[in-house]
Amino acid sequence: MTKKVIVVGSGFGGLASALRLKSKGYDVSLFEKHSDLGGRARVFKKGKFIFDAGPTVITAPYLLEELFQLFDKDIKKYVNITPLKLWYRFVFNDGSSFDYSGNEKEMEKQINNLSPSDVDGYKKLVNFTSKIFDKGFTELSSVPFNNLIFMSKQIPSLLKLKSYKSVYSLVSNFIKNDNLRRVLSMHPLLVGGNPFTTTSIYTLILFLEKKWGIHYALGGTGKIVSALETLMREEGIKIYKGSEVQEFILDSKKVTGIKSNGEVHNCDYVVCNSDPPNVYNNLIKDKRNYNFLFNIKMKRMNYSMGLFVYYFGTKKKYDNVAHHTIYFGKSYKKHLEKIFNKKVLSEDISFYLHRPSATDPSMAPKNNDAFYVLVPVPNNLSKINWNNEGKKFKNLVIEKMGKTILPNLKENIIEDFYLTPDYFENELSTLHGSGFSIQPKFSQSAYFRFHNRSEIFKNLYFVGAGTHPGAGIPGVLSSAKVLDKLL
Repeated sequence: MTKKVIVVGSGFGGLASALRLKSKGYDVSLFEKHSDLGGRARVFKKGKFIFDAGPTVITAPYLLEELFQLFDKDIKKYVNITPLKLWYRFVFNDGSSFDYSGNEKEMEKQINNLSPSDVDGYKKLVNFTSKIFDKGFTELSSVPFNNLIFMSKQIPSLLKLKSYKSVYSLVSNFIKNDNLRRVLSMHPLLVGGNPFTTTSIYTLILFLEKKWGIHYALGGTGKIVSALETLMREEGIKIYKGSEVQEFILDSKKVTGIKSNGEVHNCDYVVCNSDPPNVYNNLIKDKRNYNFLFNIKMKRMNYSMGLFVYYFGTKKKYDNVAHHTIYFGKSYKKHLEKIFNKKVLSEDISFYLHRPSATDPSMAPKNNDAFYVLVPVPNNLSKINWNNEGKKFKNLVIEKMGKTILPNLKENIIEDFYLTPDYFENELSTLHGSGFSIQPKFSQSAYFRFHNRSEIFKNLYFVGAGTHPGAGIPGVLSSAKVLDKLL
């Protein structure tokens, strides 16, 4: 008899899991509480503008291609994913900039202009991150870490790769220029980590980008979600939209089904793309099976920062603005300390600006531009009242962008809205409104994250940002490959 699997949540981890399990012969149903799929990768429309809700940096596209290859299909017939020549433009507080790409000759030329003594250090850093990549991504990103013995066997090689250092500390071993240190250590912020506390394992992102490049899906990231939904329907996966899961049905240490919209659906296995703390705190009503060590694990977790995301369309085109721009404020370490540790807002903001219409005119009306700006902010442990602070912070962000990257911005905005950590907490069910679930510190990596196979229930599984290997599109897609080895 065919085993039934219910997947809860339709972020990239849930979509990939549903497809991988279907290819193995399981009867798969997916439940999503919103009226559309995608989770953090939902799509918003305002006026004639199209906005990707979340992930916009597409790396390791082969992980998406694999999902179509499982059914002998070609992703190119479903969505057009194209490489970008310029990956990021970094803009510093003094007005200078640095264009970051996969062209190593151009990279070395720019580094030489900025800090000649760091050219050799950059080459050595790239070489070292290749070794971290080989271990952390190629070897370990798609294997389960449910066993402490397996984890302990990895410790010697991880120590040899200096995983006890932070990303910023490791980069600083090779690079002396302060601005260049910021450029080469910023990657943890893309997955919810503080570069000063995130384990240097995450410098593998630097090399991952170099290996496969940075890409964009024409029509936006939402087109990838739509392509995966089409594939799921073609292969007979049942999709329930607008179906929020209220409770897991239990029989001792086994999950026998879910209750959604008042109706019980039975199954043999449950795969959760929902944030693990949400599942353990809210969807499992009977917590008698939680042991002492698991309760400690739940309480000790440190969560990622929150995100303030401002979406806006302009009546003019900013032709000189790159597809991806990262702006650094005056301070770096102090600013991040305010966000992660002190949990207070700062006026000296740094931000990531996404301009998809630089590559894809379909995202905005003719002669207009579509943008979103993502600003790291404290998560909701800060007790910030975003009903009071949201508009004020939006105005600060507009003012900062108008003075730095987008001249005369305020008078050119014709459509806009914003999301705060409250959206992540209430709509995406992340604890404390964190943008990326738990922080990627060494003490919260691999075995020390929430396990891909539940520590408590033998037929409950997790994919997505809160489990191994972590946040970001390659991370959550790889978590589905971990699941592939467990089910």
